[in-house]
Amino acid sequence: MVFEDEAGQTLRPPRARAWGRVGCTPVVRVRGGGSGRISMAGMSCYKQGERSRLIYRVRLHRGRKGERKSFSWQDYRDLILRARIQLGGPIVLVWDNLSVHLVPPMKEFIAANEDWLTVFQLPSYAPDLNPQEGIWSLVKRTIGNLAVANLNHLTKSVKRSLKKIQYRPHLIDGCLAQAGLIMDD
Repeated sequence: MVFEDEAGQTLRPPRARAWGRVGCTPVVRVRGGGSGRISMAGMSCYKQGERSRLIYRVRLHRGRKGERKSFSWQDYRDLILRARIQLGGPIVLVWDNLSVHLVPPMKEFIAANEDWLTVFQLPSYAPDLNPQEGIWSLVKRTIGNLAVANLNHLTKSVKRSLKKIQYRPHLIDGCLAQAGLIMDD
């Protein structure tokens, strides 16, 4: 069972808790200038009797003219193929109704590989059903109070956070439990 989702992050850090003296609101100054963002696509993979896995891909967008800001259907296809190789078996994929997931070439890819790929669409606006949302929450919590200097620093921090989660399968399992799902025989 594989749950897929995507997220993004700009140079502006997400809001996070901070501590300070009573009456003195802590202020972290960040550079607001510069465009660019990173897009992340991730798959939380669960199989009964095996450790949970996280497979991800990060795309850097520097804000240049003509540069793609998000993942294309080919990027998602390649991520699915990478998951098949790493997991070594058939895949039951659960993902949202992102427009790129519904384009005709992606539907053709899914139909052509129905012997090992089964796809289920989540209903619209149902992030609480996708454990991958919990992974993004963990990543954004990690970079919450981080004032990054540039896009490379942000990318490095996000990749470091995702790598740490990869080596802690209990966190991935916790995201499945948070979504109210269990792996059963």
